[in-house]
Amino acid sequence: MRELTEWLLDSDPALRWQVQRDLLHAPREVWQETRALVATEGFGARLLDEQGADGMWAGGAFFPKGFDGKEEGQPWTATTWSLSSLREWGLDPKVLTDRRTVELLEAGCRWEYEGLPYWGGEVDCCINSWTLANGVWLGADVEGIAGWFVEHQLEDGGWNCEWVEGSTRSSFHSTLNSLKGLLVHEQATGGTKETRAARRRGDEYLLERHLFKRLSTNKPVGEWVGEFRSPFRWGYSVLNAAEYFRQAGTRDPRMAEAIAMIRDARQSDGTWLQAGRHPGRVWFEIDVGAGEPSKWLTLSAMRVLKWWDS
Repeated sequence: MRELTEWLLDSDPALRWQVQRDLLHAPREVWQETRALVATEGFGARLLDEQGADGMWAGGAFFPKGFDGKEEGQPWTATTWSLSSLREWGLDPKVLTDRRTVELLEAGCRWEYEGLPYWGGEVDCCINSWTLANGVWLGADVEGIAGWFVEHQLEDGGWNCEWVEGSTRSSFHSTLNSLKGLLVHEQATGGTKETRAARRRGDEYLLERHLFKRLSTNKPVGEWVGEFRSPFRWGYSVLNAAEYFRQAGTRDPRMAEAIAMIRDARQSDGTWLQAGRHPGRVWFEIDVGAGEPSKWLTLSAMRVLKWWDS
C-alpha cells in the first residue's frame, strides 16, 4: 500500500492534491497548498498558457477554429473541454475570473450550432451539462441552462443528446453527463425544486438499470461499461457513474454489481489499467496509453471503493 501511495503522490499537482485529500485524509492546509499549485505548475499552468486573449482556447466553443470534421476523433482543445479540465483539476476559479473569462466569452464566443451565445448553452445535453458546471464554477449566469434540463428530460427519466433527431429513449452517456452538471449546480446553489427532482429521476434511470444493464434483457448494454478510460471525457463506464454517485453521496444496493466490476478490474499490484484514451487532438497528454497502469483511474477506483466500503 505504501508503494502504491508513493506512486500516486509522484504526480502532477492536479492529481496529487486529490490523493492527499481523498485517500490519505491529509489536513486541509496540506492538500489546499498542493491544489494551489495547479495554477502555476504542470497540467494546469500549461493549459492556462493556451488561453487566447479572447478568453477562448483554440478559437472555438466546442470545436477548435477551422475544424472540418476530417481528422480522427473529437478534438479536445477548444474552450468547453479546456474549462472542464481546469475545473476538474481543481483550479481556483479566481484565476480565470481575474482574466475576465466569463465576460470575454459572453462577448465573443458563440456555439458552432447556430451561433448561439456561449453562456446560454445550445441543444446538446452533454455540452449544456459541461457549460452549466463551468458556468456555476466561474460565477456566470447559467440558470437558464439548469432549467433547460428540466424541460428536456425524457419520459424514461434520462436524457439523450439525439433528442433533436427525434430520439425518445435515454442514453447512459447523455444521462450521466447531464446528472454531473445538475449535481455541480445543486451543490453550489441548492438548485430548484424542479432541478432537484429532475436529478433524482435521472439517478433512478441509472440505478434501476444497475448502472450497466438493459431493462428489457437484464444484460449489459455494451462492453464499454467495463472499459475504464482516462480522461473520462463524455464516455460512460461503471467507474465514471460510480464516481458521480460518490460525489452525490448516494449509496444504493443496486450499485453492488457495478462496484464488483470495478473491484475485479484491480490488478495484483493494486492499480487499474488504462483501456485507451479517447482519440482526438489534445494540447498534451495527461495519462498513459492503453494497457498501462493509470494513476487517474487508480485514484478514481480507490476512492470509490473506499467510499462504498466505509
